[in-house]
Amino acid sequence: MDSAGVPTPDPRESAAADEPRDQTPRKGPALKILFIGDIVGSPGRKIVHERLADILAQREIDLCIVNCENAASGFGVTPRIAEDIFAAGADVLTSGNHIWKRKEIIEYLPGQPRLLRPANFPISSPGHGLYVGRAKNGVGYAVLDLQGRTFMTPIEDPFRTATLELARVPPDVKVIIVDMHAEATSEKVAMGWHLDGKVSAVLGTHTHVPTADFRVLPGGTAYITDVGMTGPHDSVIGMEKRGILEHFFDNTMPSRFVVAEGDIRMNGVQIDVDESTGHARSIDRLTFRLD
Repeated sequence: MDSAGVPTPDPRESAAADEPRDQTPRKGPALKILFIGDIVGSPGRKIVHERLADILAQREIDLCIVNCENAASGFGVTPRIAEDIFAAGADVLTSGNHIWKRKEIIEYLPGQPRLLRPANFPISSPGHGLYVGRAKNGVGYAVLDLQGRTFMTPIEDPFRTATLELARVPPDVKVIIVDMHAEATSEKVAMGWHLDGKVSAVLGTHTHVPTADFRVLPGGTAYITDVGMTGPHDSVIGMEKRGILEHFFDNTMPSRFVVAEGDIRMNGVQIDVDESTGHARSIDRLTFRLD
């Protein structure tokens, strides 16, 4: 605290304060949601383990969602790692195209509904893409996981899937968060507009680079093209630079991608959502650092 008794900011934490915080008129109580970008390898897991619980307490977060897409050595997630992330404070885990990289996850998914795979995967895929639950304060919420098709595997249409899945959400559940795991910026932006006013937030993942376009859309949906990643930022999107550079110089030869170690950060966004309407009041982009 300073001499006037005002708390001083944590130097390990930063928000995009130079950009205006989007707001809609305040009505009833707000549900505070923290969404953490893609965890990459053991460095990403380390900062989640060491910092997440304190962040949730300090910010009085009601619901924590984490994308665990690359948590196991940069590709996929194992049951043990998923349970560790839950124990660190996550309420729901989302994923994407690397979810099947660890075979042991196939049997784990059906028994753990809070770990999602994209809802537009083939219907025969294990697990689910939608989870409905209650936050710490008792407010109902839903989390929907979708995967894009542009520059990715041509699976089911995420736009039509979103419409079908949202119809399954109980009408009294107003707070709905969508993880749009996609490569193309245009596909993510289009999903934001498609779902504006129908969900509380559309949050892009997969490309690991945080974008500056966070805002609340006119219909009350918080949006960002990419939340970023949780892991080593002295890297090429989480991987050691040398291996990636060798791949770009000669992509005809096999390359070994290894998770980097330096400059560990956690990228995320906090969304405040009106509990009665499900409309987002604000979205803030956050970065947390490891000592």
